[in-house]
Amino acid sequence: MSDCLDRSTKINSFKEPVVKKLCEVLDKSSSKGWRKLGEIVSNERRFKVSSDEMEMCSLKVLELEGSPSRMLLRLMGERGCTMGHLMDYLQTLGNSEALQCLKPSALQIVIQPQSVALISGHNLRLSCHAVGKSPVQYQWFKTKEEVPNSFSPELVISPVHLKDAGFYICRVNCGDTFEFSQWAQVDVLNVAMSCGQSYHSLEGRLKLVIQPQSQRIHVGENLQLECGAVGRPIPRYQWHRNGVPIPNATKRKLMIPHAMQDQHGRYRCEISSSTERMWSNEVDVLIAPRISVQISGAIECSEDDVYAIGGGSSEFFLNSIPEQLYATDKVALLIGNLSYQNHPQLKAPMVDVYDLTNLLRQLNFQVVSLLDLTESEMRNAVDEFLLLLHKGVYGLLYYAGHGYENYGNSFMVPVDAPNPYRSANCLCVQSILKLMQEKETGLNVFLLDMCRKRNIHDDSTPNIVLRVTANIVFGYATCQDAEAFELSSTGFANGVFVKFLKKRLLDDEKITVVLDRVAEDMGQFDATKGKQALEIRSSLSERRALTDPILPGDSADLAHAHSRQWAKAHELPESMCLNFDCGAQIKLGFAAEFSNVLVIYTHIIKKPEDMSFCQAHVTDFSQDLDVDPKEMNRETPEETGIYFLSSSLPQHCLYTRVSSLQKLREELVFTVCLQGTFTAMDDDPVHWTKSINIGKPLIARLDLHRAMRRNSCLQTCMMPHSPSHSPCHSPGPEHRLHLHHALHQAQDHRRLSPQHHYLDVYECLQGAVGGCGDSCYDNLSQSRYEPVCDSAGGLSSSPGRLSIPIEATDDITELQTVFINSLQLQQQ
Repeated sequence: MSDCLDRSTKINSFKEPVVKKLCEVLDKSSSKGWRKLGEIVSNERRFKVSSDEMEMCSLKVLELEGSPSRMLLRLMGERGCTMGHLMDYLQTLGNSEALQCLKPSALQIVIQPQSVALISGHNLRLSCHAVGKSPVQYQWFKTKEEVPNSFSPELVISPVHLKDAGFYICRVNCGDTFEFSQWAQVDVLNVAMSCGQSYHSLEGRLKLVIQPQSQRIHVGENLQLECGAVGRPIPRYQWHRNGVPIPNATKRKLMIPHAMQDQHGRYRCEISSSTERMWSNEVDVLIAPRISVQISGAIECSEDDVYAIGGGSSEFFLNSIPEQLYATDKVALLIGNLSYQNHPQLKAPMVDVYDLTNLLRQLNFQVVSLLDLTESEMRNAVDEFLLLLHKGVYGLLYYAGHGYENYGNSFMVPVDAPNPYRSANCLCVQSILKLMQEKETGLNVFLLDMCRKRNIHDDSTPNIVLRVTANIVFGYATCQDAEAFELSSTGFANGVFVKFLKKRLLDDEKITVVLDRVAEDMGQFDATKGKQALEIRSSLSERRALTDPILPGDSADLAHAHSRQWAKAHELPESMCLNFDCGAQIKLGFAAEFSNVLVIYTHIIKKPEDMSFCQAHVTDFSQDLDVDPKEMNRETPEETGIYFLSSSLPQHCLYTRVSSLQKLREELVFTVCLQGTFTAMDDDPVHWTKSINIGKPLIARLDLHRAMRRNSCLQTCMMPHSPSHSPCHSPGPEHRLHLHHALHQAQDHRRLSPQHHYLDVYECLQGAVGGCGDSCYDNLSQSRYEPVCDSAGGLSSSPGRLSIPIEATDDITELQTVFINSLQLQQQ
């Protein structure tokens, strides 16, 4: 076989004419074709093709111009099969015609031109080298036109201009034989470089030279965003909106003709090459509606105009046009506590946080999603959340885990809470609301997926003084003094609240309307009917929705600074290629499952031909991190606990899940160990190692492990009540009458229909399972739902003193004053 092509050539780099001819031969042969080749390959562990994959190959015959052989060769190529391996298999197969397809012709192109992106004014160089049995001649083409005076292996254009961008190909002649090279794309960027700035080398790392800019347009106008990078090979682009890839948006310039309002959001571009990936800046795109009014069929005016109608002093102002509400930004903190140290373990919070994270990102929220936080970590996470808030921001806090409610104040239980726990060990939600109010936020939404039983071990009565604002919404997963439920199953499923919430969250409706519909959906769920009902408390007077667009407003610089702070906690380490002395090359990649959970995977890119087995794994992690050695370096993501990213991760890797990144005190340093076996060494494994430092990834950069700050929400919980500090005036006699009447109405309603709001915990007790008091789980074997509460507060109840005021304005109807403590209370 000495006259054949290089045996180390990967088969997935074959030229299309070779692949096409080879597939035709293998497809038409019945006894020595692709199916027999697959059987031979399956005997080799490194390139083994499963029966399911063979079935997938066979189904290709049902496609137009489909080829089972092409599919089989692609699978083999992905596993690193080379020309030498394929020729050996074809020799075993005995298919001489297929072997002949791999023999070299009289003319062979050995160096193909490579696509490149460069800056106008630089020098363009494309190379094409060929060998033949007689002298070789070259001719370069741009598309179908010959490039003048381009008769050498090197095509040089100096300097290159914008007009030189396009596709190039080289024709090589050798006697009567000719071959065309592969196409090479040349992208020329027009970049105004500042003094001292230069981009000399096009090899190696990508260089981002054009960043997208924020846009503010009207509905129906064209949206255009641009970003650009230089390098060889040419970069690939994928635009994202609100963290989700935009279909078919794979060009440097993103053009959306006749943009609609629902296409507003945060846009950024992912730029990648074969060895690395980077991101552009994330920018805001605001698409404002066009509103016009026609008067008497004669005059048309826009929302910005005021017209005088008729004579004298008669004027008509467009005050009646509904105003579009905006957020100056949107920020969400999602906390799911499931691995409790002294209380029952939970399952649903991880699934719920993951699903809500993806949905809120589609609504243009900056999301921080965290699992299993201790008390100090929760308080520090809230502090970081508050740093992202400023005037007009929509702030959303979602919590799933154990909790309780005393005197109208809700408490979130950290994973390290003692047994029994008290308010000093937990976070008070109303204290967080007070701190959010100080930021002058535009909307405060709390979604609390926890039990609200009274804690008999906590006799403290914190009285938190809140400002009067008409922008507060509480969505409780269950009613006061009742449990919330999660699905009891062997797999992963949502809790009851999120099961229905995720179906409505993207609706373009006022947030209270969305929660009303969730409550109605939950009320139809047989498994928890009469046991769990969504409760909504709201002081919202405007039609504010989670879908409202973002308009940075007067504090745009502050908003961008806060966005950088958020981005700081969500930067993934760049993928890297590791070269070992033995000649093997390993790809080390990273993905984020949550803000404090990192996925690391290793993939063999290249190994020496005489190495029969090669594998790379990671080890030696910091003891601060939660890494189970038994679940490291697994062949499938699910084996290591990665359930949500498995479909988006590359295949044929070893996967490791690193959680609790918030505990990392130093930079993350670990070891990549390469293990190989050579055919000439009697299968004795040889090891090589490399130490890798990826800094502080994701949320680790924020040092949530640090001691609690003096100004944390811990201080707010203990604020004594002082009438002089209260922003609310005492209600007059007529208001006292309304409140007294409403209180009796609410009490009567509870007496009439307790089955719709409370779980009778005295029925079907299964016994204590831990917690501060007698913990009980309702026996719901048919519905397979169980409460997430561990009944830390016992079984007693007390009337809550609600801490959410409603804004008093002349426009608010009298009906709003009759609710308990001036709060609109909705129970389904």
